Amino acid sequence: MPRVTARGRYAPSPTGFLHVGNARTALVAWLSVRSRGGSFVWRVEDLDPPRVVAGAAAAAVEDLRWLGLDWDEDPEAGGPFGPYVQSERSDVYEAALRVLHEAGRLFPCTLSRRDLASIASAPQAGDEEAPYPASARPAWLASDWYENHLREAGAAALRFRVHDDPVRFVDRVHGDIEQRVAGDFVLKRRDGLYAYQLAVVVDDWLMHVDEVVRGADLLSSTARQLQLLDALGAERPSHAHVPMVLNAAGEKLSKRDSSLTLRSLREAGAGAPQLVGYLACSLGLIDRPAPVPASELVRTFSWQHIGRADWVLPPDFVDLVRAA
Repeated sequence: MPRVTARGRYAPSPTGFLHVGNARTALVAWLSVRSRGGSFVWRVEDLDPPRVVAGAAAAAVEDLRWLGLDWDEDPEAGGPFGPYVQSERSDVYEAALRVLHEAGRLFPCTLSRRDLASIASAPQAGDEEAPYPASARPAWLASDWYENHLREAGAAALRFRVHDDPVRFVDRVHGDIEQRVAGDFVLKRRDGLYAYQLAVVVDDWLMHVDEVVRGADLLSSTARQLQLLDALGAERPSHAHVPMVLNAAGEKLSKRDSSLTLRSLREAGAGAPQLVGYLACSLGLIDRPAPVPASELVRTFSWQHIGRADWVLPPDFVDLVRAA
């Protein structure tokens, strides 16, 4: 599928208000694609219904517009590659699963996490489950197993059969990377929910995204996703994993850090240019945290300015932004 133009994206999960770390990653993604004269896509990743917070998607739109960002395609305005809400894209994911099945890369799995923990070594950092050992793969599958699986909803999960070769790619922040995938991973859960790994890969591919910008906590997922793209016959996008924002205790920010959400900063009297200035300075895009509109950073944006170190917020960060 040919690329149409430079295209980036931001894809928040509507599980709470966006925090400073979310805003920093969104700003970098937006600056990068705008500096290339490309299009920016807003996509909602709402595949886990119990975690979706009512109103969070609309709040995210409002918060990043306040910050000075805009986009060309989204759930409301639409676009040529919609829908832009993952819960509305089941047919797309099923089509991708069919392609993977026909390529011999899927198999059914009835093992629980407890089963895996008893037969596999400890999980890698950041993984949600113990790696799936190749020895647990089914020794034989009937030629019609996939059709039977479709008729027997809930009988098994679907796993992707990985290969053992190292996956190599160049990250725009972290340079040359080599990763191995630690075991076959789930693409569709037994309860029918599609896995993040499948949805994000298929969406970026079919929405012609040529640059994936996200937090460094997702760097370990890249090899899995590149194997999926290769198996689908899709072109690989470039990747850039932005260093994390940590709170004053040195912990990764979460949406539970209520004082560090964009919503709370706005309500505390912070201005968007002031916050952008701090974010840009922390990234190495400007020398000091002077107020600056996001639009003024587009012309001089360069990945060469962005370092690899995490950014630890000072304890009085809210007061600093308000006073800037």
